[in-house]
Amino acid sequence: MEHWTDVFYNKTVSWWRSFMDMLPEILLALLIFLVAVGCGRLVRRGVFRLVQRFSGKSSVARLFAVIVQLAVLLTGLFIALDILQLNKAVSSLLAGAGIIGIILGFAFQDITSNFISGVYIAIKKPFDIGHTIKTNDFIGNVEDIQLRSTTIRTFSGLHLMIPNRDIIQKPLINYSLTRERRIELEFFIDSATDLRAFREAIMKAMAKLHYLFPGRDPEIYFNDFRENAIKVAVWYWIDNHAPPGYMVARHDAIFHIMDHLKEKEISLMVPMSLQQLNQQATN
Repeated sequence: MEHWTDVFYNKTVSWWRSFMDMLPEILLALLIFLVAVGCGRLVRRGVFRLVQRFSGKSSVARLFAVIVQLAVLLTGLFIALDILQLNKAVSSLLAGAGIIGIILGFAFQDITSNFISGVYIAIKKPFDIGHTIKTNDFIGNVEDIQLRSTTIRTFSGLHLMIPNRDIIQKPLINYSLTRERRIELEFFIDSATDLRAFREAIMKAMAKLHYLFPGRDPEIYFNDFRENAIKVAVWYWIDNHAPPGYMVARHDAIFHIMDHLKEKEISLMVPMSLQQLNQQATN
């Protein structure tokens, strides 16, 4: 029976000979992997600068740079393992990476969806920091755009974080993209009112708004009526990118309209509801 020292010696000698036989392949594989590491760093810097130039977002540029770097490193690793004739190891790594990817995809489905939506927002740029948007029934100014969520500051001063997936999947209004903005005022006047005198009063009131959009005259429409009231719509346009802004323009118009209606002794009305009309007819 062979002594354990002889067995150890023979195994060591066998391993050493195998190592010496494979030494050129080992050195070549190591060299290829080191080259992949160096190339990965260079490619990462180049991709970062390129993506940042087009997207303007450091977070997105950093993400793409890391993904490309990992791809280069994995390519170098697989080539090195193939040179060492470790094909089974390569297959096992790929299978394991696929299984782990599927598990993580199901486990972090919401996070992944928000993440992808954040990349889409950064590339397509449906809005940018400082824009006024309306999404998910919230209106505010965009203060921060991250890969997972977007932060807007509402007009009441609250900071609101909305998942990017909800922004992409639902309608979005970007008020800052359009220079012209129409303001609509609707109210009721007495059905006995002289409509020509009323129109003249409205036009005089709107003439006091010196910031109306050039080439866009105010519009007045009588679009409905009840037994005791006529519904009126007043439309006018402002420059959305210039002062005084939507709320002030709306406030000024209402203020001047009420002044001129009082001068003409024209009163606003609360229209009778259908129930009130039926009760009146019954009586």
